Amino acid sequence: MQICKVVGNVVATQKNQNLVGSKLLLVQSIDSEGNTTGGVFVAVDTVGAGFGERVLVTKGSSARNAAGDEENSPVDAAIVGIIDSIEYNGQGCRL
Repeated sequence: MQICKVVGNVVATQKNQNLVGSKLLLVQSIDSEGNTTGGVFVAVDTVGAGFGERVLVTKGSSARNAAGDEENSPVDAAIVGIIDSIEYNGQGCRL
């Protein structure tokens, strides 16, 4: 899993039948200081996340399972948690 921030959304009027009804969000990886560390990518939202929220994202087969356990579902990344706070080495993080 990785920590990301929701930076946008994707509207798709036509999509794979296994994605119908799924919300697609744009996310970007962040570090412990809240700085972006990678490119923007699309993730299926399984928890009702919103713009600007810090989220936990899983990729690969774990993402596919989180998005509905469809064997042929074309999911590479899924949001599986919304982060309320983070503590690292006994200290709160700025994220």
